[in-house]
Amino acid sequence: MAKRQNDHLPISDILKEFVDSNKLQTGLNKVDVRDAWVKMMGKGVNNYTTAINLDRDVLYVSLSSSVLREELSYGKQKIIDMLNESLEKDIIKKLVLR
Repeated sequence: MAKRQNDHLPISDILKEFVDSNKLQTGLNKVDVRDAWVKMMGKGVNNYTTAINLDRDVLYVSLSSSVLREELSYGKQKIIDMLNESLEKDIIKKLVLR
């Protein structure tokens, strides 16, 4: 019996192929973005965050504080850059605070 050479693939390659073939990347990105927001923005901002939604390349964040929304609006591009850097992917192009 001859042994097959390609029997041993790294698990990361198998998972990536599974994600790609089942079109799961969009859903995983949404979860990753949510986690990154929580981690990056800290407890203070997260106490006022009511919803986080990624639609294509736009991140929609609902905040219960108009004062906080105004403050964060001045640093939108910096927030986008920090989140993309944290995700190690260029997922977010635009941030909408509501």
